[in-house]
Amino acid sequence: MEVTRVEAVAEYRGLVAPLLGRAPARHNLILGILDVLDRRPDTYPDFHLWAVGDDGRVVAAAIQTPPYNLALAEPLDEGGLAPLAAAILDAGIRLPGVVGGNAEAETFGAAWVALAGGRTETTTRQGIYELTAVLDRGDAEGEPRVASEDDLGLIAEWHDAFIAEAVPGFTGDLDPRARRVRSAVEEGGYWLWEVGGRPVAMTGTSPAPPDGVRVGPVYTLPQARGHGYATALVAHLSGVALERGGRACYLHTDLANATSNAIYQRIGYRRVCDAIDLRFTA
Repeated sequence: MEVTRVEAVAEYRGLVAPLLGRAPARHNLILGILDVLDRRPDTYPDFHLWAVGDDGRVVAAAIQTPPYNLALAEPLDEGGLAPLAAAILDAGIRLPGVVGGNAEAETFGAAWVALAGGRTETTTRQGIYELTAVLDRGDAEGEPRVASEDDLGLIAEWHDAFIAEAVPGFTGDLDPRARRVRSAVEEGGYWLWEVGGRPVAMTGTSPAPPDGVRVGPVYTLPQARGHGYATALVAHLSGVALERGGRACYLHTDLANATSNAIYQRIGYRRVCDAIDLRFTA
């Protein structure tokens, strides 16, 4: 097997499109990152694109935007993951971790530890969901509105609160996230749910080409929870995305949160696979 590091985003997208297209919901994170790299290249100062070929076809692929974890595609042949790990190490890159479907992430993690030493720790176990029709829009008080640049301070504050709550050990660079949020707001990708003119919940969307839309993060003020605001907002925003031509909406959930998983299923999201976020430790 041959491991190739590709420099050009457009070239890489064409190379791995058949592999990613086999399971767009499973690969929505990678599809979304590639869209950001293509349309807003200043968001990430650095990136690494990898493909593993065997007999003329791509059998494995991965992408990293330092300092974040390697995002791994579902391989056609798991035998390509050990050479991938070796090539990344040979390039002088030390990964903080890996995220992907359970099988491929755990296989890659084992290969990485065998070569680099240390061990793996599970950060989160995620459910990846797909929606193609909204089944329940909720009945919460209030109404949605598109966030504007005047809301950037509030959205940034809520992003920090979301990260602190959902990923307590997060140590990555917040600057790319801030640039990504600002660009998304400028493009009309963030929405707020308001009650009496006061924002109580937020979520956003971002493209996952060719025809998918990623939804998240989803955040409700702690004192406003339990009233169905986030449910109504996610349902509304998912419906808007489909009305605007999206084939499907995707979101990730923390499997430890049974309430949110049940809510999304009621809206119409179907769990298509599980993913895991592994951290590499010394």
